[in-house]
Amino acid sequence: MRIFKLPDLGEGLQEAEIVNWHVKAGDTIAADQPLLSVETAKAIVEIPSPFGGQIAKLFAQPGDIVHLGAPLVGFEGAGASDDAGTVVGAVKVGTQVVNEGVARVGAAGLAGGHGIKATPAVRALARKLSVDLSMVTPSGHDGVITATDVQRVATTLADVGAPDVIRGVRRAMAQNMARAQSEVAAATVMDDADLHAWQTTGRSSAGHDITIRLVRALVAGVRAEPVLNAWYEGRTGRRHLLERIDVGIAADLPEGLFVPVLRNVGKRDAADLRAGLDRMRADIVARTIAPEEMRGNTITLSNFGMIAGRYAAPIVVPPTVAILGAGRIRDEVVASGGVPAVHRVMPLSLTFDHRVVTGGEAARFLRAVIEDLERPE
Repeated sequence: MRIFKLPDLGEGLQEAEIVNWHVKAGDTIAADQPLLSVETAKAIVEIPSPFGGQIAKLFAQPGDIVHLGAPLVGFEGAGASDDAGTVVGAVKVGTQVVNEGVARVGAAGLAGGHGIKATPAVRALARKLSVDLSMVTPSGHDGVITATDVQRVATTLADVGAPDVIRGVRRAMAQNMARAQSEVAAATVMDDADLHAWQTTGRSSAGHDITIRLVRALVAGVRAEPVLNAWYEGRTGRRHLLERIDVGIAADLPEGLFVPVLRNVGKRDAADLRAGLDRMRADIVARTIAPEEMRGNTITLSNFGMIAGRYAAPIVVPPTVAILGAGRIRDEVVASGGVPAVHRVMPLSLTFDHRVVTGGEAARFLRAVIEDLERPE
């Protein structure tokens, strides 16, 4: 049997979830015809057949999570051989399928369960009832989990039914957020931008392209304090100051959080930026966005105020060191020329990695952002 394994789908993508097969056992397929579709943390990817032949066996089913290098499909044939012709990456021969269960993320998962206080009998009960002890609130003396605690959680879980297994984009989000929380020394500064000057252009704030104005203001912030446009290697202590500004723009979809990257924003005009952002969002909705368009950002923007919320403490995801959040624009009474006046105000929140960015640098960055936003055009 000739075995085709999950190939390299791109830098950093070590696993994929089987979405659907385009063939079944017994089918005959030609080289380069669609073989299966998989979902990665970035997008849905269609994998072509590396060669022609008859399908002997499918090693994984829709919904299975398969690691890089795990067998996908066996082709009829007496000899096993490597395939060097696949267009999506290097392929090796193997015999073991890897089906991964739910990944443990967060403090308890990272610590391997250390710090959880429970007797061997209670731990055995938890295993019997399929209860993760990290979910249990202890009621015993000195934070010890009791059998009653475990049974209470088991009853609650039974009432709500079978859990959803977090996969694809949401699984990647959970892993990235846990990593960020464990690595980054996060600090946040907040302030408001007074948008009253926009009225002088004959347009209200609603008449402006808010996201693109924020991108322009972020560029002004980077020019004032370039240290926020950087990557930091926490393990080695090395910082890389980056000249080009590639902005990751958080996009909220039912499937989870996507962060497409607008490239070289400091060298592009507003119309070009808007066209690029619209194209990427359309590709995200269709799940056809290329993985390379979802990585490599140097700084991040979250315009969560389009939904709700004033201030936040957005999460910095390594290796970047800063994220700017924009809250909901609102009318507010402010002092103008010594008298009260109603102005449109945008709340801003800047989270930065305090390991490599000082409070003064962050504040000067935010001041430059505000000054740019408060310009009429």
